[in-house]
Amino acid sequence: MESSEHLENPAEDTSDTLDPKDWDKFRTLAHQMVDDSIDRLIGLRNMPVWRPMPDEVRSVFSNQMPDAGIGPEAAYRIFCDAIAPYSSGNLHPRFMGWVQGGGTPVGMLAELLAGALNENCGGRDHVGIAVERQVIAWSAAMLGFPETAGGVLVTGSSMANFIGLLCARRRMLGANVRTGGLNGSQLVGYAQMGVHRCLVSAFDMAGLGSQALRRIPVDSDYRMNLDALNAQIEADRRGGLTPLLVIGTAGSVDVGAIDNLSRLAEIAARYDLWFHADAAFGALAALSAARRPLLAGIELADSVAFDFHKWAQVQYDAGCILVRDQNSLLDTFAQKASYLSNTSRGLSRGAAWPCDLGPDLSRSFRALKIWMTLQSYGGDRLGAIIDQTCEIATYLARQIDAAPDLSLLAPVALNIVCFRYDDGKEDLDDLNTEVVGDLQEAGSFVPSTTRIGGRIAIRAAIVNHRTTRSDVDALVKAVTAAGRRRRK
Repeated sequence: MESSEHLENPAEDTSDTLDPKDWDKFRTLAHQMVDDSIDRLIGLRNMPVWRPMPDEVRSVFSNQMPDAGIGPEAAYRIFCDAIAPYSSGNLHPRFMGWVQGGGTPVGMLAELLAGALNENCGGRDHVGIAVERQVIAWSAAMLGFPETAGGVLVTGSSMANFIGLLCARRRMLGANVRTGGLNGSQLVGYAQMGVHRCLVSAFDMAGLGSQALRRIPVDSDYRMNLDALNAQIEADRRGGLTPLLVIGTAGSVDVGAIDNLSRLAEIAARYDLWFHADAAFGALAALSAARRPLLAGIELADSVAFDFHKWAQVQYDAGCILVRDQNSLLDTFAQKASYLSNTSRGLSRGAAWPCDLGPDLSRSFRALKIWMTLQSYGGDRLGAIIDQTCEIATYLARQIDAAPDLSLLAPVALNIVCFRYDDGKEDLDDLNTEVVGDLQEAGSFVPSTTRIGGRIAIRAAIVNHRTTRSDVDALVKAVTAAGRRRRK
């Protein structure tokens, strides 16, 4: 709370600043923005899930930057007409295409509050850092990590997985890797066939080369085949390569499968490899008492990457990297710079800072929306939402099994259902691709497609806390109707 002395000071002249000249007028506009945003959430079910952007709207974003500003009122009118109606639709309960959370009203307001403070959370001794540290501590406790654990919030699991790989590389090659590079080392890592593409990119960006990521076959439940993993490690060692890390997937991108993390931890320990878990959305299953056992072994990982913006429903972006020992992050990222020196007094105290634990110096106050979400709803309620989405996915699978023209293509491990329209005729891949396009362009549903066993599947990821059984009943009817229309 500001002191009364500060509140009683007369307002300064704002003529040479970017602040409004008329604060009351600006306040009215701000209230209108909040009211419109809340109305949009209230009316979601009456809106299309997604709509294509017309050429005349798209042309708005080809204009040159104005020399003279049009003012916030006019800019907001453009937002209302050309931006808000054409978003991706992941707020909507019938958005099921990708594993994206639906956001919450609390998270929306937290973004406003974070913007009002405009904290740079790269470092120094201020409340933004304290909030992030608490979120990291809560995350470590959630996954059963020891008190030595540390972490940092990042944009998402793409960056978090990359950081985990860099920590593994630093552990294997020592401090010289930060100055001398790989120096001819031929490092290889291991993950299941369904590993997310960001891990392939991580190997590329880390200088190891994408081919250094060995894609291990999966079993009938789409979990990494452990015999194949052991055989590949032994073959690489005989071939003169250096095994670096094992990556366990907790929630595969196609079907939501969770590898046997306990056994992977044993294999990693046997070969003295770094054990990393890509748990982009699966890590949050730890909030569910019923599904927490599926993650057994994740507490043994050296590092875990996951996102709050998926199952925890936090607004984008909100990723996290946790490491078993915070020193792994310090060894990988901390640097000395005179202008970033830590002091014993004042604003420059309180190291280690987030910029010592990751690659970013300039960082938003993304911890606030996570903190507000966890504080507002609590772990139990978020865990109940996770259970709810999984139960709806299981229900959808039963409805598909009962539908004469639909077939399930993979077991439902968590909340992802892969199926397709199947009338026994030819060209089913093309047909199902068109069905998905029809549903998306009609604005009725947004599923996506993937390949299961070489066949095109319709993929429904039940992530949004707003999705109900009636929504997936309607999806079954819509897919069936679209498939039959295409056959006429």
